[in-house]
Amino acid sequence: MKLERMIGILSILLQQEKVTAPYLAEKFEVSRRTINRDIEALCMAGIPLVTEPGKNGGVSIMEGYKIDRTLLSASDMQAILAGLRSLDSVSGTNRYLQLMEKLSVGASNLLSGDTHILIDLTAWQKDSLPPKIELLHGAILSAHKVSFTYFAPKGNSVRSIEPYNLLFYWSSWYVWGWCGKREDYRLFKLSRMVDIQITEPFEKRIAPLPDLSSERVFPPVYKVTARIDPDHKWRLVEEYGPDSFTVQPDGMLLFSAGFTDRMSIVGWIVSFGEGAELLEPAEFRQDIRTFAEKIREKYL
Repeated sequence: MKLERMIGILSILLQQEKVTAPYLAEKFEVSRRTINRDIEALCMAGIPLVTEPGKNGGVSIMEGYKIDRTLLSASDMQAILAGLRSLDSVSGTNRYLQLMEKLSVGASNLLSGDTHILIDLTAWQKDSLPPKIELLHGAILSAHKVSFTYFAPKGNSVRSIEPYNLLFYWSSWYVWGWCGKREDYRLFKLSRMVDIQITEPFEKRIAPLPDLSSERVFPPVYKVTARIDPDHKWRLVEEYGPDSFTVQPDGMLLFSAGFTDRMSIVGWIVSFGEGAELLEPAEFRQDIRTFAEKIREKYL
């Protein structure tokens, strides 16, 4: 907090000729004595600050000291602002935007300038997700384990992990940590975690970053070939890109891609209804037929 405040003070002094200690105290919501200590610390760090007493006095950077007062360009500040706004979209607060305001005092035009890049990192669980992120972030910073119930395709289980990173990937939020049950690092999707509790402290390991490459997370085990109705071209482009299919003489789309598991193939094909036919692997055609018959039996 002290370092953040000192950076903020320096940023203000770079953008304004002179400010008063009471102004800085009010801006950063601390006492004048704290501001005076921060100014002393900045001087000790090699920044030549001048304090002038009296009615027109204040704090300023020594005249003639060569320092780039721009510090960040307008495009730099706008890019930072876009990122901070995106964090506010999941924190449920305006604290990151308030930080930006502190760092850009005297240059308010940068805050009201380019707002054409809007990043919203929220998910369908807009109410439940921010508390999870805040709780897990706090556990990471304080090095405390967390326990939770996790719901996965293979069933639900109770896990206890040492959390190390929060990640936004594949349009979802995840926590990366050492899982006591698996005795290895694992990635857990926040939307599948319930009853999250902070437990005992732990000694941090030198944790590797997760390998999030599609080859590692979704290794292509089966090569799928399918005929897709052209009405679904938009979906193929969105999910797999325009190079994932070729247009046939009859207008149908010949699709080809790698899939990780058998059930994913069946579920993906039937999601098109009558608009898709699986060609390869041929042995999975019976799985689709069985799936369709079970659905039919439910509605007899």
